[in-house]
Amino acid sequence: MDNNTQTPTRAEKNQVKKHRVRNTILVLLAIIILTAGGLSWWAFKNTKGAIDESYAGTGVNKSRNVSNVVKSGRPISILLYGTDTGELGRTYKGRTDSMMLLLVNPETQKTTMISLARDAMVSIVGYEDTFPQKLNAAYAYGSTSTSIKTVESFLNIPVDFYALVNMSGLSKMVDQVGGISIKSPIDFVYSQETAHAYGPNLYRFHKGETKYEHSDDNGKTWSKSRTVMDGDAALAFSRMRYDDPNGDYGRQQRQRIVLEGLINKSANVSSLLNNQFMSTISKNVRTDLTFGDMTTLASKYIKAKNNIVTEHMQGIGTSYPDSEGNNVAYEVIPQKEKQRVTDLARKTLGLKSENTGLPYGGEVPSELSAIAASLRPSEDGGKTTSDDPATANTLDDSNNENTTGQ
Repeated sequence: MDNNTQTPTRAEKNQVKKHRVRNTILVLLAIIILTAGGLSWWAFKNTKGAIDESYAGTGVNKSRNVSNVVKSGRPISILLYGTDTGELGRTYKGRTDSMMLLLVNPETQKTTMISLARDAMVSIVGYEDTFPQKLNAAYAYGSTSTSIKTVESFLNIPVDFYALVNMSGLSKMVDQVGGISIKSPIDFVYSQETAHAYGPNLYRFHKGETKYEHSDDNGKTWSKSRTVMDGDAALAFSRMRYDDPNGDYGRQQRQRIVLEGLINKSANVSSLLNNQFMSTISKNVRTDLTFGDMTTLASKYIKAKNNIVTEHMQGIGTSYPDSEGNNVAYEVIPQKEKQRVTDLARKTLGLKSENTGLPYGGEVPSELSAIAASLRPSEDGGKTTSDDPATANTLDDSNNENTTGQ
């Protein structure tokens, strides 16, 4: 997964924008980790081949000795993200349009899921000269290692492991657990083919209800109401963004609903241990968690699945023109909000308090520092605006040392 470091072309970038990857795809590894303790040793041992096939190292020198952390049963962090490789016929390795930090604390028996804003404005570590970029572009530019380094620098927290899941595996995964029944927080209609409320393969969801309908003729006729979502319906439920009154944050909420629904449905995962399911894992998951790591997680971390807390990182919307003069939407994350997430993560991981990372993660080139400062929110000493992005402000980074603690 890390061998292809070629910078994506503009055409490829534009193609990616049409259909965004959704966090819901990330549930596969979370389910394996959080429910593995319910398996017999014999059954779990039979998954070794698939897990070994899914292993892919990052080449990153970890901020902590993760082997010792896991063996000692201390809290761990996992960066979960998805790629659109293979989605709708794509072969380009894609962006990680949605990312999530999974913090598993066996001491408090709690799992904390923090959704990271995919549109967060960052300076990608190793590719600082491309500033400004979105957080989801880190993988497209430099693969797994770059994503990890950028998240660590952005929040000043250690990333112990990662899990990358292919979008094409979501439908199969949901189907193999027999579907999920979840309530929608809003009324909406959505077609994956158009990314809007019209077109073929149209779904209609209802606020506060589990029922939904499907249409093959652009809404002229609808199926009878159903209450259990198959893989395609769950994918549609989690992908819609443009018609949500809360935008990407509303979409993140629906992604977490799907995640919790899958974890609950897979409480008895023995039925998943078949060749077809294992094949889905090996083809659609890449992680640097070894089989040994997972067996330890199964024995020492399993109770953390019973108490799941969800969080997200809140940004302030702005825009900045690209090289062609088109305004690109970003989320600028205030240092205060970043500090809140850093404090939460470090406390959950049992680490001492530290300042959050640099405002944009990586260093900003000196010739772009005035622009970078002007894009900061007023509370950071800047002026976040889409009208005059060139207005310079002074930004003091002296208190934002990027020293990921142990």
